[in-house]
Amino acid sequence: MAEKTLDVVGIGNAIVDIIARCDDGFLTKRNLDKGFMRLIASSEAAELYEEMGPATERSGGSVANSIAGLAALGATCGFIGRVAADQFGGIFRHDIRSLGVAYDTEPAVDGAPTARCLILVTPDGERTMNTFLGASVDLSDSDIDAELIGAAKFVYLEGYLFDKDAAKSAFRAAAELAKQAGAKVVLSLSDPFCVDRHREDFRELVKNGADIVFANEKEITSLYETNTFLEAADAALQDCEMAVLTRSEDGSLIVGGGETTEVPAEPVPQVVDATGAGDLYAAGFLFGLSRRMPIADCGRLGSIAAAEAISHIGARPQTDLVQLARARGISI
Repeated sequence: MAEKTLDVVGIGNAIVDIIARCDDGFLTKRNLDKGFMRLIASSEAAELYEEMGPATERSGGSVANSIAGLAALGATCGFIGRVAADQFGGIFRHDIRSLGVAYDTEPAVDGAPTARCLILVTPDGERTMNTFLGASVDLSDSDIDAELIGAAKFVYLEGYLFDKDAAKSAFRAAAELAKQAGAKVVLSLSDPFCVDRHREDFRELVKNGADIVFANEKEITSLYETNTFLEAADAALQDCEMAVLTRSEDGSLIVGGGETTEVPAEPVPQVVDATGAGDLYAAGFLFGLSRRMPIADCGRLGSIAAAEAISHIGARPQTDLVQLARARGISI
């Protein structure tokens, strides 16, 4: 069995996040529903990009954000995701590699351009996301790097990517390679609308591919079509080894190994931007698992990372997460 030189390898949408502040009037002018994510065409992405104010541009996507958080904590990581051979593809590649993440997916020379998510943040911290998925959704089996997966302790799959048959096939291939290499397979359900569209395929992947599932309250209840959160948590345990379930200000619930662990949310003086809270929670939790921390500490570390993420614009940590964790009594 290959030596485990990487803590986590993520597989997900390779998206350039373009984050800018705006007022409510800007959203109204463009008929944008505040606080929601919608998919847009390349032409609208280009038009909105020109109209936005000063912005921050960096590698993004849900699992890519988690990988960035893991790297900030000191984990060794890799990422698999598809970009095009264009300007935004170059931004994604340079940015994620600058974090020390192994990223060698070959850029596509034909087909759609690199994905972008234009994120408009209003003064109340709500984010309105306009996403052009571009090349990212065309991930296929040929993009799966068996050597990278073989070196990982955990392989983290992004539910957002689950729309196309080729990507579903790539996920199943990655899960099988991970199992063969003795890695744990982790799945994020990502979004209740994703779950609604692909419920049966997700159920099959949770039951036969994933060891650990990350989901929020809406996602897990949608997956199992239950009336209550606790019913859904019980159902998840029938299918996988561990379910890590987040509930915003109500904290998180981790079920698995015959135990149920409740973790309170970390206090946040002001929510500036909710972008990436779940992604950074997963980063903290997976870092804890990779270091064999007690489950309660994994959850607390996830909560600390999530709280830091929502205290400023963007999903990348701006404060040293290791120092934050140590100040809260967690030894890293």
